[in-house]
Amino acid sequence: MYIIIGLGNPTEKYQATRHNIGWDAITRISDDYGIPLNQKRHKALCGSGYIEGQKVVLAQPLTYMNLSGESVRALVDFYKVSTEDIIVIYDDISLDVGQLRVRKKGSAGGHNGIKSIISHLGTEEFPRIKVGVGNKPKDWDLADYVLSRFKNEEEATIREALKDTSDACRMILTDGMEATMNKYNKKKDTDEEGKNKKLKKKEAKAKIKDNKESNETDSHQEEA
Repeated sequence: MYIIIGLGNPTEKYQATRHNIGWDAITRISDDYGIPLNQKRHKALCGSGYIEGQKVVLAQPLTYMNLSGESVRALVDFYKVSTEDIIVIYDDISLDVGQLRVRKKGSAGGHNGIKSIISHLGTEEFPRIKVGVGNKPKDWDLADYVLSRFKNEEEATIREALKDTSDACRMILTDGMEATMNKYNKKKDTDEEGKNKKLKKKEAKAKIKDNKESNETDSHQEEA
């Protein structure tokens, strides 16, 4: 049995903000596998069902982000699962918008929700999926940025990231953490490498064109 937890803040005020990407991921998983979120218990909105034959509990903590550990602790205690059998999904400003990072364990990295969970569980060793929401602009306050909504041009990327997050959770259940990390931690890197190669090719072509035009200009000047 697994408990999949998406971090965020309750109430409409925070819906669809960058900080609530974990909540949105749980909604996506709920839709993908027909698991209704229809129970309020353990300080969370929960739903139970199956993914690829594995029993799962989906949870959106209702404690507000900074107290997420209270809900996670209650869930772990009630269902008597190991911390290795929970998956925590949350936002990460150090990753580009839509980029995923799947990890077996790790520090809070400045994320207050994860800090609370580590404090209540007494360990950093629990699986997590970090979803990139982009770094804050220089003139923005961090709190204002993470509580802002995605730009229109970022929406398609975020929709794809939520699909990837749902698929990554399924893969953790069926194939394990190593296989999932190998697939999703490299996916964006490969995409970026492809973009960089295209950019370098474009720059090289532009350089050749500039050199050619420069040579033609020199040639005309000599003729004159």
